[in-house]
Amino acid sequence: MTDSPITLADLGWSAHFSSQLDIDEYATLAPARITSVQRDSVVGLGEAGARTLILPSDESAGDYAVGDWVLVDPDVGRILRRLERHSLLQRRAAGTGREVQLIAANIDTLFIVSSCNADFNPARLERYLVLAAEAGVAPVILLTKADLADEAEDYIARARALAGNVPVEALNAKGGDVVARLSPWLGRGRTGALLGSSGVGKTTILNALTAGGAATGEIREDDAKGRHTTTARGLFAAHGGSWLVDTPGMRAIRLSDVAEGIDVVFADLVELAADCRFSDCAHDREPGCAVQAAIAAGQIDADRLSRWQKLAREEQHNSASLHESRRRDRSLNKMYREGKANRRRKEGL
Repeated sequence: MTDSPITLADLGWSAHFSSQLDIDEYATLAPARITSVQRDSVVGLGEAGARTLILPSDESAGDYAVGDWVLVDPDVGRILRRLERHSLLQRRAAGTGREVQLIAANIDTLFIVSSCNADFNPARLERYLVLAAEAGVAPVILLTKADLADEAEDYIARARALAGNVPVEALNAKGGDVVARLSPWLGRGRTGALLGSSGVGKTTILNALTAGGAATGEIREDDAKGRHTTTARGLFAAHGGSWLVDTPGMRAIRLSDVAEGIDVVFADLVELAADCRFSDCAHDREPGCAVQAAIAAGQIDADRLSRWQKLAREEQHNSASLHESRRRDRSLNKMYREGKANRRRKEGL
């Protein structure tokens, strides 16, 4: 980015967002893009610059994702409403905290980063691909440390076998050609996100694309040895007027409400299953199973079938659990409102 004033178009503003504003909002409010989400605050960047924003009284920072567009009262810096997203990356939260953890919003390209070493995990890559497919975000697989691996071509072939038509790029994250290799997916106002486990080279790629990592918000800190470690999500100004979201390393990707994404990533198996003799075929020992026939013919990897079935079971279980939790929350809220109304009636007697 240059020192010239930033425009909304520079930040990724499009007709999708402008169509959501009425005439009064255009005249009185200031659009801003969320560049940093901390535990209890968010930072927004607009034409007037960056500032910490005041959250609505009934919302928390966790309700916002890096990349969100919001409308702000320019006088006090209070968020009045969030605009509808055109894409949202999210996963089921770990433990007993929030049901859903927001990763990034309004993303155009998801750079899925893995390494040509023991980090390469087909099941994890498929989960990342499901995440992208469900969000409607175009994925690109980046395989780092290809220069250090004798079996780099094997890793590339394995990634392409998982990804279908998804682009796969093997690169040296410390090489001088990172910008040139990734420029097809970058450009003015476009937003990418880097996702992968720790140590695969996300920060190195980020630094190459941002000429040293000029963050728009406070999202990085140095450890005792001076190495940079991503500790929170943030939006970075990158090459060619694009933007990048860097995320903490994620090994565990718990999914829910992603049935369509699973069908997209495993479209080959879904199409084969439609040719099975029985509509409820479990793809085990049933006669006339098209999936098992493809495995026997060497067209499909048996491990891929197992991963598909495991993801489908997990999706069904997690989605049912979330729906039950939401139903329970709605019931509790109803009971709370009714109890509050009853107390008011009694106080009025």
